[in-house]
Amino acid sequence: MAEIKRIGFKVIGTVKEIKGSCSAGHSVGDQVELSMHKTGSLCGAFYHGIFPYVVMLQMGGSFPKEWGDQESIEMVCMDTYNAVKIELKRVKGE
Repeated sequence: MAEIKRIGFKVIGTVKEIKGSCSAGHSVGDQVELSMHKTGSLCGAFYHGIFPYVVMLQMGGSFPKEWGDQESIEMVCMDTYNAVKIELKRVKGE
């Protein structure tokens, strides 16, 4: 497999909460690097839902100021019975 050069900023996903159990095996506190090329071993449904936000953070975009923090956002997977909450955070300077 070819080595992929990082484009833009590093984005770290941190699992903050799990209601039930994660079908992909993640636990609270897990951290994964995410990008348009790295799925962090998240299940496809969850990654599909957060992908636009990952790319926006990676490429230096911003949220409306009314949303608060411009460098991170918390998202919840679509499985309401086993909901995983993840914080996506842009890491500058790496």
